[in-house]
Amino acid sequence: MSTPIKAKAALISVFSKEGLEPLIKKFDELGITLYSTGGTEKFIKDLGVPVVPVEDVTSYPSILGGRVKTLHPKVFGGILNRQDNESDVAEMKEYDIPQLDIVIVDLYPFEKTVASGASEQDIVEKIDIGGISLIRAAAKNFKDTLCVSSVDDYEEVLELISANEGTTTLADRKRFAAKAFNVSSHYDTAIFNYFNEEEVVYKASYTQGKSLRYGENPHQKGTFFGDFDAMFDQLHGKELSYNNLLDVDAAVNLMAEFQNEAPTFAILKHNNACGLAQRDTLHQAYVDALAGDPVSAFGGILIANKEIDKATAEEIHKLFCEVVIAPSYSEEALEILKGKKNRVLLIQKPIALPNDQVRSCLNGILVQDKDAKTDSLEDLSTVTNNKPTEQELSDLIFASKICKHTKSNTIVFAKGKQLCASGTGQTSRVDALRQAVDKAVSFGFDLKGAVMASDAFFPFPDCVELADKAGITAVIQPGGSIKDQLSIDYCNENELAMVMTGTRHFKH
Repeated sequence: MSTPIKAKAALISVFSKEGLEPLIKKFDELGITLYSTGGTEKFIKDLGVPVVPVEDVTSYPSILGGRVKTLHPKVFGGILNRQDNESDVAEMKEYDIPQLDIVIVDLYPFEKTVASGASEQDIVEKIDIGGISLIRAAAKNFKDTLCVSSVDDYEEVLELISANEGTTTLADRKRFAAKAFNVSSHYDTAIFNYFNEEEVVYKASYTQGKSLRYGENPHQKGTFFGDFDAMFDQLHGKELSYNNLLDVDAAVNLMAEFQNEAPTFAILKHNNACGLAQRDTLHQAYVDALAGDPVSAFGGILIANKEIDKATAEEIHKLFCEVVIAPSYSEEALEILKGKKNRVLLIQKPIALPNDQVRSCLNGILVQDKDAKTDSLEDLSTVTNNKPTEQELSDLIFASKICKHTKSNTIVFAKGKQLCASGTGQTSRVDALRQAVDKAVSFGFDLKGAVMASDAFFPFPDCVELADKAGITAVIQPGGSIKDQLSIDYCNENELAMVMTGTRHFKH
């Protein structure tokens, strides 16, 4: 039937009762007969609203500890029958099956149970069988049945039913069917991903999509799928753009390397750090980070690993920047930074990030583990006669962390826990090195005594030779080239120290 249908009966079987009361009372007011089970049935009765137990329809009690309640022909016949099919209508009458025009289901909280760290037994018990079956049946028969599959839709359904005296159109029912299949597919994906340990299969489902103003460029459409509010509190500023989100992601991943360390401040542009410093105070860390490249910092993304105080905020306020991220802000700092209308201020919350990285490729996708390896002193193997000093070792690890989060091919220079310059995204490592030298010189850095980090090995000794001539005294690189010895020999002949990590950090 494509004509509007006035509901006469509804089946309600939900886990969460939140927001359900107004809907039940409206159904009662409209004379809609209610059918229910277990806790939902009791909830309806406690509201003083008449309800028919499903057991009275099926002549079977809830069995197997509640695992089987609604799985019965008299229930699913009431949902799946086609009201314009003579045979279906006749069988409904023959077997005394009640017509169910509305089905309201809220599934067991499987994902929340998994996230809570519950036992496998408790998790398995939260795999909804009856509920998911009811959703699929009601959504399939959207021509005759309205399927309400989420607590989030109760308010909309209440408005719909109230405005039309219990009547729904085919368009209404089809729209809610789409919502229902979204719920059911997401639920099944979560269950599969929990159980899967062997199949080389990638399944992902995001139900929270937010349309952005546009994509990377104004002529491209952009959408963010994820729970931004679970990760950040936005205190001020305009709506984030596609490019803002990419830069915020890069900033968060970079600062994770310095999370529990001394005050550290980073400035990013186009996903790369253009300034980063670690100091005794956040104020000094910001000042020295900005000195790394005050030109690129314009319109950048700023991130700190400590609370932003008044003194730091006063310095930041002098710069035009898109976004500032910190674990917290002092009241004075917040007042200062809110002085720019569009400046986005974010508090980052301590939540776990996904372990997978996904990107489209050709006619499919590429999936890989996130690069979770951070080079440490224990990973270093000194391959030259000269051993790095204690200060150089500290700077080498510092530079390596930045290098890991910079677009390949990349070279990073650091000195005294300050980013001096980097060469980013070049087609040759020599070009990356030359770019880094030029930038360092242009911003007045003396590279004598600075260290160099490379995201991959040196195929020839030309890089260490150029670095030596620029003043670099120690180098960190993964090694692995068949010509590693040529670079080592140059370092030995010119008294440079070189350490190898054995780990490449490409970032394409």
